[in-house]
Amino acid sequence: MKYTNWTLRLLTLLLATFLSVGQSRAQSGYVSGAPRLSPDNAEAAAAENADDPQSAMITLHARVNEVNVLFIATDKHGKFVRDLNQTDFSILDDHKPPQAILNFRRETDLPLHMGLLVDVSGSVDGRFDFEQNAATSFLQHTLRVGFDKAFVVGFNSHSLMAQDFTDNVQLLSVGVHKLHDGGGTALYDAVYHACKDKFLKDRPDHPLRKAIVIVSDGEDNQSEISKAQAIEMAQRSEVIIYAISTDDSGLVMRGDKVLQQLAEATGGRAFFPFKMKDITHSFAAIEDELRSQYVVSYKPANFDADGRYRSIEISSLKKDLQVRARKGYFAPQQ
Repeated sequence: MKYTNWTLRLLTLLLATFLSVGQSRAQSGYVSGAPRLSPDNAEAAAAENADDPQSAMITLHARVNEVNVLFIATDKHGKFVRDLNQTDFSILDDHKPPQAILNFRRETDLPLHMGLLVDVSGSVDGRFDFEQNAATSFLQHTLRVGFDKAFVVGFNSHSLMAQDFTDNVQLLSVGVHKLHDGGGTALYDAVYHACKDKFLKDRPDHPLRKAIVIVSDGEDNQSEISKAQAIEMAQRSEVIIYAISTDDSGLVMRGDKVLQQLAEATGGRAFFPFKMKDITHSFAAIEDELRSQYVVSYKPANFDADGRYRSIEISSLKKDLQVRARKGYFAPQQ
């Protein structure tokens, strides 16, 4: 009888202890044996479960409201200035100084992902062969095997992928030279779809530069997409647009203004070579600029993930220096 009473007391004590531990775990964030991650215990729980294969299948992602902007600075003669520091610039996001500057550096060696969009419509017939050779030379001098990559698209009333992303310059050259001119011009469609299909989905886990080089007269007559939509897609994709005009009239045509607008809105530059040899110089200037950039990373003030457009203004605090950067970006939307 004494042995039975002692056994009952022991079982009662164990049951009380078990219930007490279970209540304590529930209060501290554990329910049914599964961790409930709160801001206070998330980091500790992650460390505790780091070696658990089953726990390793669960990945927690934190949203970081960080904006990265590539830009260049030139002196009054248009020459690149490559020795400036963060204190030499003023930065406004949505007309307000950033909450914090996270990083600032001179950037000459980031991987480059680039699209070459070549206008093959009938209006570019006169200089088409020379443009193909100049574009091929540009790719040979710009791309680094195993580090950079590019694609080639020819467009008239439709876009044709002549060569998809590769670091093989020979394949890119073949893609450029198999393009044939003729037909109308759907420039905005080509820009929109190149940005959406090749760059918007291009979300690598490391920083890189994204650029499009357009070779065209800028005269769009067949696009379904508007110029505003093409610019917006380029901004959403964080693509810098460079443009080389194929117009050799010596006049400022409507297409020249279009190329200028596409470039300025994204932080790029438009070139208007009058002589054929100047096309080669334009490609060389783009190559030089791609190796002469700064990058700033910052956390915007009063940031909301509301999907709206936010302007970017970067200016130099030094006299006679000009800064060129994209005009803004679209905030992510939750």
